[in-house]
Amino acid sequence: MDFKYMRNAYYYETDRMDIVHHSNYVRWLEEARVEMMDKMGFPFAKLESLGVLVPVLSVQTEYFYPVRFGDKFEVTSRLTDFNGCKFSLEYEVSNITQDKLSLKAKTSHCFTNTQLRPVRLKKICPELYELYLKYM
Repeated sequence: MDFKYMRNAYYYETDRMDIVHHSNYVRWLEEARVEMMDKMGFPFAKLESLGVLVPVLSVQTEYFYPVRFGDKFEVTSRLTDFNGCKFSLEYEVSNITQDKLSLKAKTSHCFTNTQLRPVRLKKICPELYELYLKYM
């Protein structure tokens, strides 16, 4: 299932070339992940209140077309891999204003306790485990 996250690019996100700096796309992926959790019915804050953290293991990006200040963009995210401890997401960032694909990306993550030791989601948070299975 695809999850959508949309907003406009802010001025502070741009660089001297008047385009959004490449590092901000990674921030947008995180915003989309947080929004995805909300839409799944299990907000990030709830997970963290249980002592579960979700560190990033890797980020892969491929840039196609720039987003500029004021452009509306949409991040589409989808869960592509989940084994109970690790998961991966794929993303597409589309420049809605210009009707162009701006970025394709993939991130991988794991679930840990507050000491950053891996945990099995099925054991520590079965409700979210079942949601991840449902959206795979």
